[in-house]
Amino acid sequence: MEKETGRIEGFSDGVFAIAITLLVLDLHAPEIGIVKTSSELLTFLKSEWTTYLAFTLSFFSIFIMWVNHHKIFKQIYSRNTGIMFANGLILFLVSAVSYPTALLARFFDGEASNIAVAVYTGIFVLINISYNLLWFIASHNKKLLRPGITDSAIKKITNNYLYGFPTYLIAFGISFKFPTIALAINMMLLIFWAVSSGKIKVAQE
Repeated sequence: MEKETGRIEGFSDGVFAIAITLLVLDLHAPEIGIVKTSSELLTFLKSEWTTYLAFTLSFFSIFIMWVNHHKIFKQIYSRNTGIMFANGLILFLVSAVSYPTALLARFFDGEASNIAVAVYTGIFVLINISYNLLWFIASHNKKLLRPGITDSAIKKITNNYLYGFPTYLIAFGISFKFPTIALAINMMLLIFWAVSSGKIKVAQE
C-alpha cells in the first residue's frame, strides 16, 4: 500500500519549523545606551528569567509535538477530508503557541500570572484535543492506517493520547488560583510526552 500522506507531512514539518523559530523573536538583548556595565548586564539577564523559562518550555513542547506528529503519521497511510482538517487544527494551534509564550514571559512574575498561565495551559488542552481528534478519525477507519497494524496497537496509541487530557485540564483549572503549580504540571506533562512518545512504536511490532 502506497503512503498518501507525504504532502501533509511535508507541509506540517514546515509549519512546525516556523512555529518553533518564532519563539526566539521574544528574546531581546538590551540597548547599549541603557546597559553599560557588566553588573547592569547581569542584572538585566537575571530579570529576563521568565522569558528564558517560557522560551525553553515552548521550544521543547513544540519539538515533542513534532516528534509525536511524526510518529502518528508513521501509522497513517491514507488521508481523507477529516484527517486533513484535524491536522490543520493541530497546525493552527501550534502556530499560536508563540502568543501565550509571550504572555507567560511578560506576566508570570507579576500579579497577572494566573491569567498568563491559564492562557498558556489552555492552548495545550486544545492541542491535546486536536491530537486525539486526528487519531480518532484515523483509527476509526483501519483502511487509513498502516497495513498490518493490530487492534491492540491501535488501542495502545489511543490510550496514550487520552492519558494526558485530564492532566492538562487539571493544570488549566488550577492555574487561576495556583499558577506556579499549574505550570509545574505542564512541565511534568512535557516530560511525560517525551517519554511516552516512544510507546507509539508498539504499533510497528
